[in-house]
Amino acid sequence: MFLAAIIGKYGEGESSPDSALVERFLRNDVGAFEELYDRHSRIVYALVVRILQQGSTAEEVVQDVFLHLWRNAGQYQASRGPFVPWLLTLARNRALDQLRLKSERQRRREDQTEEIPAIAQVPDYEKALDEKRRAERVRSLMGTLSAPQKKAIEMAYFEGLSHSEIAASLQEPLGTVKSWIRNGLLRLKEGLQTAS
Repeated sequence: MFLAAIIGKYGEGESSPDSALVERFLRNDVGAFEELYDRHSRIVYALVVRILQQGSTAEEVVQDVFLHLWRNAGQYQASRGPFVPWLLTLARNRALDQLRLKSERQRRREDQTEEIPAIAQVPDYEKALDEKRRAERVRSLMGTLSAPQKKAIEMAYFEGLSHSEIAASLQEPLGTVKSWIRNGLLRLKEGLQTAS
């Protein structure tokens, strides 16, 4: 919706200033590139930050988009449509790639935390006592979490539901559920570390 509104705004009347700039840019004119950057970087940033919801990452993606544009200027073909919608589509795709990459990294981290090997063997009686104390501490720390965090963690770790299943069950966005779980686990981890 946001992208369509921007494209509608920039896509129709783009014959005069941008077309001359784009022609100069396609001939590797650095001044034209700088002018295109000055003219359109804010709208590209607005789109990217809307997708990523994180300013610093959005800035990196905007830089990447314009670097890609400079290195691959020949990919733009005026016969296929105006420059700005093409640039915004490129930015949107880069932002979505970044989201996928971030999601994949998070999934790998979650997989790795489930596979942490035991470092040392503790005698059974001490181990049982430690487990009992840790379980009590976890119960106590769970009580400090917000209700949505607590419910999401319980569904994930005690009921064995996936993040998608939890999101569907709670009727919340998947990203929100993942955030609740991640932040809740971080609070539990911090609480357990201070208790040791």
